[in-house]
Amino acid sequence: MENIIILAVIAIIIGLAVGYIHKEKKRGVKCIGCPNGCSCNGKCGGDCSGCGNSERK
Repeated sequence: MENIIILAVIAIIIGLAVGYIHKEKKRGVKCIGCPNGCSCNGKCGGDCSGCGNSERK
């Protein structure tokens, strides 16, 4: 029974995270994890995946 509850909680957390990412991408946010968010335009140094910079530091 404990395993089912733990799996349900993990599934809810993952589902909420995926929903948040989907919602932010629909709004046009390029770098979800970047503090600049929607206005990043690659000025975060390319450390986040949404910037389009393939080179990482």
